[in-house]
Amino acid sequence: MKFTLRQLEIFVAVANAGSVSRAAEQLSLSQSAASTALGELERAYEQTLFDRVGKKLLLNDTGHWLLPRALELLARAHELEAELGTDQSIGNLRLGASLTIGNYLATLLVADFLQQHPSSRVQLVVHNSATIIQQVAHYELDLGLIEGDMSHPDVVTTPWLEDELVVFAAPGHPLTKKRSVTLEQVLKENWILREAGSGTRSTFERALGARRSELKVRLELEHTEAIKRAVEAGLGLSCISRLALRDAFRRGSLVPIRLPELQLQRQFYMVQQKNKYLTSGIRSLMAHIRAGVASASTADIELPLIP
Repeated sequence: MKFTLRQLEIFVAVANAGSVSRAAEQLSLSQSAASTALGELERAYEQTLFDRVGKKLLLNDTGHWLLPRALELLARAHELEAELGTDQSIGNLRLGASLTIGNYLATLLVADFLQQHPSSRVQLVVHNSATIIQQVAHYELDLGLIEGDMSHPDVVTTPWLEDELVVFAAPGHPLTKKRSVTLEQVLKENWILREAGSGTRSTFERALGARRSELKVRLELEHTEAIKRAVEAGLGLSCISRLALRDAFRRGSLVPIRLPELQLQRQFYMVQQKNKYLTSGIRSLMAHIRAGVASASTADIELPLIP
């Protein structure tokens, strides 16, 4: 065999970092050692794996072909090493979650998973749905949890939980006194919305259809808690997941507005890189997430989810 796992590990690190120096730093190697290993891999097969563009290394066609195969082989090797060793842990897992899921569900599910697998380690990152999809597609995350179905050619999405968006306002807003309101009425109001690229914003705009251009967006914010505070301050209406509004509705600090014309149901999705090998650890985490909300929707889940 002309290659080593270490050479493949260095190749993957360079592909992700875009340079030998950054890859060497991530792997705690000298730059010369990393450069030598990459060169030996290329010479062994008389293939170049990168195009040199200035100081940046970009994968060429051969490199793009090799990357998912190298990642799968390394994943299998790490899995085999864990199973052969005395440590029978699931290993290190990288989970990404969109903001609503990350703030209200993912931490609870991960906490329970770690209680069942105490030797394991989960890195949880929280971004908007578009960013999570990009990170999964580029092998930066093992699994993603997003709001709404957002397509990407390099990922596979699977529904795992039903959710519902709710239009809401501060208690003193005139529309909260009505049993139901029309689309015409709410389009006259100011709105505080999530940023473009969020699953929540995409679902809401799809529900509005051609009338989305009539929205008077006064403020865009990246976090649901900031949106809730802005609405409480009387700056306008908003629309986010019922999951994020449950406590505020119980306290009466925010009030739902019934808008029958809009269909605001959606799904939460699991996102996987379509070419990525699923280790036993990733499969265990996926099964745990599904079991944690089995036969439920966000309207049924009582927080905290885990006793």
